[in-house]
Amino acid sequence: MTYSHLRLRKFNTKKTYPEQTLDNDLSMSVRAGNQIFLRGQVGQALDGSMVGVGDAAAQSEQAMRNVRQLLEEQGGKLADICKIVIYITDPRYREDVYRVVGKHLKGVYPVSTGLVVQGLARPEWVMEIDVYAVIPESRMKNLPEPPAALQWKDTADKADRAKAAAKKRKAARRTK
Repeated sequence: MTYSHLRLRKFNTKKTYPEQTLDNDLSMSVRAGNQIFLRGQVGQALDGSMVGVGDAAAQSEQAMRNVRQLLEEQGGKLADICKIVIYITDPRYREDVYRVVGKHLKGVYPVSTGLVVQGLARPEWVMEIDVYAVIPESRMKNLPEPPAALQWKDTADKADRAKAAAKKRKAARRTK
């Protein structure tokens, strides 16, 4: 692949959090070389529908379904996960959340950090999981291109071309 970052499922927080005055361009997943970084996953389906209000296990199941799908879209697998960070809003949710996550990551052995936090971005969310994965080099050369509808490529070349074009326009204005 000729680019260094592949950003999939881009979105703007104006649409995701209309009740807040935010305007941030983000992605659900980014592949940088053979590393995959996922946006924190919660009890919300990728279509935006809420799953399991007040049910930590149901939210964890949905979050892990999202993790699997987002990794696969980037060419990864659950087995490629190296590190997870789990946030829960109440220590009593720990067993339910960790049981579900553990079921999905059986035999993977990632490093893990767990935090109890006062709250998450939406009050109905009771857990969130951050995932970092690394695709083995042996699989990198055989990765298919993700569907065009999910893609947003970012390259140093593209940035360099944009800078060069801006410089040309500036120079052209000076000569007029």
